[in-house]
Amino acid sequence: MLFTKMQGLGNDYLYVYGNVPENIKDISTSLSDRHFGAGADGMIFISPSAVADFSMRIFNADGSEAQMCGNGIRCVGKYVYDKGYTDKTRLKIETLSGIRNLKLNVLGGRVKTVTVDMGQAKAENKKTVLIDGESVTYTPVNVGNPHAVIFVNDTQSASVNTIGQKFQNHKDFPGGVNVEFAQITDENSIRMRVYERGSGITMACGTGACATVAAAVKQGLVKANSPVYVTLDGGKLEITVFEDFSVKMTGPAQTVYEGEANI
Repeated sequence: MLFTKMQGLGNDYLYVYGNVPENIKDISTSLSDRHFGAGADGMIFISPSAVADFSMRIFNADGSEAQMCGNGIRCVGKYVYDKGYTDKTRLKIETLSGIRNLKLNVLGGRVKTVTVDMGQAKAENKKTVLIDGESVTYTPVNVGNPHAVIFVNDTQSASVNTIGQKFQNHKDFPGGVNVEFAQITDENSIRMRVYERGSGITMACGTGACATVAAAVKQGLVKANSPVYVTLDGGKLEITVFEDFSVKMTGPAQTVYEGEANI
C-alpha cells in the first residue's frame, strides 16, 4: 500500500488514494502506531465521488471511523491538487457529514493553505455532567461530529487526558465525543487543547476549533461574523462563525513524506 503522510497543525494522517480495504480497522490500528507503524492519528482514504469532486473516509488510530476531520479535509485538497488529480482550486468533497466546499490557496504550484466551508454548527445551551462525582460544565456542539467544549481559566493545567477519557465512558455519550478545553485570551483569540475520540490527545482538531468558536459565540464570549484565531498545540487556525452559525475555517496543509507499507 502506497501512502502519503500529511499534517495540518500536527494533526497527522496517512493518505491513500483508492478503495478502503475490508480489514481497515486492523490496518489503521497497526500503521497508526507511533512505535511499530508509520505513526499517525489515523488514515484517510480518497476516491472519486458520484456527487462531488472527491470523497474522503476517515479512520482513527483505534480503527473506528470518523464522520469529519477539519485538518484532514484541508490535506485532502492539497493531496488531489499537488498530485495532479485535479487542476481546480475550488472543490467539493463528500464526507459522512455531507459535502464540504474547499478553496485551495496555491503558491508556486503547490497548495499552502485551504479555506473550508464547514457547514452549520449546532451549538446548544450549557450542560453539566458528573464525572467521578465532579461537576463539569460544557457546551454541546455538532459540526458534523459531536463535541463537548469546556471553558477553562488555563488550558495548560486542565486535565485534558483524564477528563477526556472519562467523557468517552459517560452514559450521555454512548458513541464517544471530542472534548475541547478552551481559554478565551482576548476578544478574537482562543487557546485550545483537545481530546479526540478514537485518537486521544492530538496536536490539533479542525472541527474542534470550529466547535469551540461556535460555543464561544453562543455564550457571547466572542463576536459572530469576525475571524477568531484559535491556537492549538500544533499551530493556529482562523475560524469565522456567522450569525446563522455557518462556519468557515482557514489553515495550512503540509506533506511530510511518501511511504509504502506491506499489509
